[in-house]
Amino acid sequence: MQEVLNHVESHKDHYLSQLKEFLAIPSVSSQSTHNADTRRCAEWVANEMRTIGMQNVQIFETPGHPIVYSEWLGAPGKPTVLFYGHYDVQPVDPVNLWTSPPFEATIRDGNLYARGSADDKGQVFIHFKAIEAYMKNIGRLPVNIKMLIEGEEEVGSVNLENFVKEHKDLLKADLVLISDSSMFAKGIPSVCYGLRGLAYMEVEVIGPNTDLHSGSFGGSIHNPIQALSEIIASLHDKNGRVTVKGFYDDVRPLTKAERAAFKKLPWNDKKYAKELGVKQLYGEKGYTTLERRWARPTLECNGIWGGYTGEGAKTVLPAKAFAKISMRIVPDQSSKKIARLFERHIKSVAPKTVQVIVRELHGGEPAITPIDSPEVQAAVAALQKGFGKKPLYQREGGSIPIVVQFKKLLGLDTVLLGFGLPDENAHAPDEHLNLDNFFGGIRTSVHFYNELPNYWK
Repeated sequence: MQEVLNHVESHKDHYLSQLKEFLAIPSVSSQSTHNADTRRCAEWVANEMRTIGMQNVQIFETPGHPIVYSEWLGAPGKPTVLFYGHYDVQPVDPVNLWTSPPFEATIRDGNLYARGSADDKGQVFIHFKAIEAYMKNIGRLPVNIKMLIEGEEEVGSVNLENFVKEHKDLLKADLVLISDSSMFAKGIPSVCYGLRGLAYMEVEVIGPNTDLHSGSFGGSIHNPIQALSEIIASLHDKNGRVTVKGFYDDVRPLTKAERAAFKKLPWNDKKYAKELGVKQLYGEKGYTTLERRWARPTLECNGIWGGYTGEGAKTVLPAKAFAKISMRIVPDQSSKKIARLFERHIKSVAPKTVQVIVRELHGGEPAITPIDSPEVQAAVAALQKGFGKKPLYQREGGSIPIVVQFKKLLGLDTVLLGFGLPDENAHAPDEHLNLDNFFGGIRTSVHFYNELPNYWK
């Protein structure tokens, strides 16, 4: 192990030079003008896999951008890790808000600035270098590793699910490892073990058969905007709880250990409110802010429109009003069940003066890996050795759909071992990766692969 770690320490400059080359490829998956660049990036990844010692390297074609696969299976009897990441990046607009060119990686104040540095090229590259350090020094890995690096994560991984379905045998493993997330804060290594799911709905309220003059018709019909506002207002009670009947029935409560782990995180409600520019926080009574953000279900209105919203005045009484509403769900809730309960509630409270249509637009399931599982405990041990500090536990309020798909299709739990930071502008101008986290991530990755067999039953 010491030889492997010494190799990492002595190659820092070389790693940065290689990473800059990776980041220079403008693999923007959402823009067809970059299709050739995205293809070139897939080939770069495949070549890098061969260089570091991975075997059976393949570029799989999809209806969109390629998926790159490789494996090293020379550790019989040891667990097999399926590492997932992506090589595509977000668009860079507006370019004028970047301090330095987005595809010319630049180091400033201990950070590496470039599109893809944190999300996800930099974090994928961390594992490339950990594997390389093992292979160049001892010629083998402590575990079996399969790598699956796709090029469509930033456009919804539209072809990944079918690929996984069609290649279940190829992807057979014991656990999934993903580095595409953030630590809690700088200097505070943490393991993310849970994700919320999503039920996303649209509500349409229909009143008269045409827009009407509010002076001539006002007072005789129910304004759809007013009716919609009344419906939305009915969705929470005075304690911030969602009023949809059955909404909380399947919620898995936090354990005492989880609540204690959250309390160890350095958190300040007043500071959080000040950073967001609000005078007071809001949420479900009886839970801390972190519990409400990570481990409790929520219902939020994401958009509302109807009537005249242009410049000046127009005294119109609109025929229709709309709202988009999302519900973040937690283990063991189901997006389909929550969508049905939501529609039933909306129909039950809708006044007879209007017609209401409820549409389910999108759904995704929550995911959780128990904190006492061998893979999470191996990650904890690795982070402590990689960063010299005992890590803390956290969940994530958002969703990573592929985590659920890996569980559903392959039966695998996922370890989210992220090395980004919450303020690294992952989808915004001046995206960056902290270099301490980058090198600490490589050390942690080295330790994780070494520690995992010690925890695996």
